[in-house]
Amino acid sequence: MDRATWPRLRDDLASTRRSAAAFLENLDAGRTTDGTEWIIRWIEIGDTHGLLGNAKGREGKVDEAAKAWLCALTAFEIAKRLAREQTVQGEAVSAKIGSAIETFGSLKQRIERVQIECYDQSAIQAHYLPPDDSSRAPAIICISAEDETSTTLLGRLLPAAAHRGMSVLAVTYDDVSDNRSGLSNEILSCCLDYLSTRDDVDATRIGVYGDGMAAALATDLAVSDSRVAAAVCDGGLWNWARTMAAVDWVAGVPNTPNDQAMAARRSRLLRRLKCPVLVVAGGRGIVSTSEAIELQNDCAAAKMDLQLIISPSAMTDAGEVENFVISDDQIFGWLEQRL
Repeated sequence: MDRATWPRLRDDLASTRRSAAAFLENLDAGRTTDGTEWIIRWIEIGDTHGLLGNAKGREGKVDEAAKAWLCALTAFEIAKRLAREQTVQGEAVSAKIGSAIETFGSLKQRIERVQIECYDQSAIQAHYLPPDDSSRAPAIICISAEDETSTTLLGRLLPAAAHRGMSVLAVTYDDVSDNRSGLSNEILSCCLDYLSTRDDVDATRIGVYGDGMAAALATDLAVSDSRVAAAVCDGGLWNWARTMAAVDWVAGVPNTPNDQAMAARRSRLLRRLKCPVLVVAGGRGIVSTSEAIELQNDCAAAKMDLQLIISPSAMTDAGEVENFVISDDQIFGWLEQRL
C-alpha cells in the first residue's frame, strides 16, 4: 500500500468506517510497507478521536463525544488486527479498546454491566447496550468467538450497532458454551428471558448473532427457542460436518453420498429453523464459502429464508486480514431490516 493511499483522519463515524473499509480492502501482500507503521497510524487516528471525544464531553456535547469514541474504536480495532503477531503492541491496543469502551459507556450510561440469572442458580456477566431511546426496540444477543471476551466483541461491534435503534447484549463464548447436551441452549434462553423482561426491549424482536464457533450455538438456540426472530449463524453446517465425520470414522471409509442426498440433509437441518437466517462465510468463521453457497442454493430451491454474505479478507505477508468493517455493517444492516 502506497503512502498516498494511507488512511486519513475523518470527522464522522460513517466517513471513518468508509476509510477503514477502503484501507482493509486495499491491503495486499505484493505492496506492503512496514506493518508497524500502519499500526502506529491507526493508533494515532484512534487517539485523536479520543481527544476529540474528551473535548466534546467536557463541552457537554454527549452525542458528538460518543460518535468520536466510536470512531476511535474502529481505528483501534484495525490496529489490533494488524498487531496480532506483535504481543506488546497488541496488548497496548487492547488496553486502549478497553479504555475507549469504558469512556463511551460512561456517556449517558450507554453501556450497562448486567448479570443473567440461570436456571441452575448460577449467573453469567454480560454487557448491555440500550437502544437510542427508551421505547421498546429490537435486541440482539451477540456471542463472542471462542478466543474473545464480550468486551473485545463489543469493542468491534459498537460502531456497527450503535444508532440503529436496537439494543445489544454481548456475552462471552466460554460463559455460554457447554458440551453437555442442551445446557448452552438453556443459558442462552436465560439471556432471552432477561431481555424479555426489560421495558426497553420488544420481546417479539430478539435476534441472535454468533461469531466464530459461536455461530453453531446461535443455530442451536434458534432451533430450540421459538422466541428467536432472526439468527446470524452457521445454518447447521458445523453439526452437519461433525456428523459426517463421525459416520466416516465409524464406517472406516469416507462417506461420499451423492449431491442430491447431501442437499436433502442440509435442507432437513434448515427446516428446523423457523426464523430468517443469515450465514456468514469465509474470514475467521467456521463456515467455508463453498459449503455456504451450496446451502444457499439448497434453500433457494426449497424457498427457505436464508441469506449469505462472504466476509472479505486480504492476504498479506502477515497473514489473512478480514475486512470486519464491511462484514459487521452488512450483518447489522440485515438484522435491522429483519427486526
